[in-house]
Amino acid sequence: TSAAGSLKVEIQNPDSTPIAGYTLADANDLFGDTVAGKAHWKQGSTVASLSGKPIRLRFVLKDADLYSFQFTS
Repeated sequence: TSAAGSLKVEIQNPDSTPIAGYTLADANDLFGDTVAGKAHWKQGSTVASLSGKPIRLRFVLKDADLYSFQFTS
């Protein structure tokens, strides 16, 4: 991101409805130029409860670029 930029991640159901706890309102901003940034929500960063379920990701970028993403446990 630029100095004024940010990135947020929302996790959605396949029909594009946000999943409670993973909405944009719950998401913390990511800042900086890094390949090790982690998405966090108010409840934390774990997505274990979503394992095996189909999801959609919504990335909201403000003066930022996204080159890749990865899920880790």
